[in-house]
Amino acid sequence: MKSLENLNEIVAKNLGEIREKRPLIHHITNFVVMNETANITLCLGALPVMAHAKEEVEEMVSIAGALLLNIGTLTPELVESMIVAAKKATELNIPVILDPVGAGATNLRTECARRITNEAKVSIIRGNGAEISILAGLGGEIRGVESINSGDNITEIAREYAAKEQCVIAVTGKEDIVSDGERVAVIGNGHPMLGTVTGTGCMSSTLVAGFAAVQEDKFLAAIGGLVTFGLTGEKAADKSGHNPGTFHVCLYDELAGLTGNNIIVGGRTTIV
Repeated sequence: MKSLENLNEIVAKNLGEIREKRPLIHHITNFVVMNETANITLCLGALPVMAHAKEEVEEMVSIAGALLLNIGTLTPELVESMIVAAKKATELNIPVILDPVGAGATNLRTECARRITNEAKVSIIRGNGAEISILAGLGGEIRGVESINSGDNITEIAREYAAKEQCVIAVTGKEDIVSDGERVAVIGNGHPMLGTVTGTGCMSSTLVAGFAAVQEDKFLAAIGGLVTFGLTGEKAADKSGHNPGTFHVCLYDELAGLTGNNIIVGGRTTIV
C-alpha cells in the first residue's frame, strides 16, 4: 500500500484538482443543513446544486461530477427523486455518495437507504458508527440522528459491509474508518468541536463527494474528504477559541484557506 507521505500527496493533489476543475456536486439532501453543505462545497472549491424535483434530477445529475444523497429529512417524494437520480448516475458512471442520516431510527430511513443501495451503484456510504452497523445488519443504537452505540468492532463491520456492498464504507467518529472491503484506513484528523454544531457529518459527506468527483479510486476519495475535513476542524477549533458559533464560521474560512501543504504536513492516516 502507498506510504503515508504518498497518501497525503495524493489528497493534496486532488484538492488542487477540485479547485482547478470546479466539479458540480448534485445534492439531494437534508433541508436542515442545505445552506451549510452548499457553502462548504464552495469553500472546498467545487460547485453546489440542490435539485430535488423528480422531473429534473436526471437532467441535473447528467452534468454533475458526483451525486450526494442525504436522507436526513425524508419525504416519499424525495425518496423517489433519489432513486431516479441514482439510477441515472449509475447509468452514466457518475459516483453516488450516500449519507444514511438516522438509519435505524425509523423504518422509512432504513428502508430508503437499503433501497438506494439495491437499485443503484453506490460508490461510497458515509455514516456514523450506529448507522453503518445497523445497515450492515449487526445492530447499533441511534437516538434521532445521533450515534449512541455502534457495536463492538466498527473497523471489522466497515470492512465486511464494504465487501458485501462492493463499495467504500466511510465511518466518522473519534477516529474515522474507511474500507473498500480489503484495504482499511484509520484517520486521526478531527476535533471534538465538530460535535458541537449541527451538520458537520453532512459537511464531511459533501467533501467526500467533492473528492470522488476527481479521484477514480473511491477509497482514496473517501480518505481525501475526511482528512481534509478533519484538518479543517482542527484549524477552526484553534482559530475560534473553542466557541461553537465562531467555530461554525471558522470551518468555512479554514477550508477555503486550506492548502495542499497543510495536508502533506498535517494528514494523519494509518493503513491497518
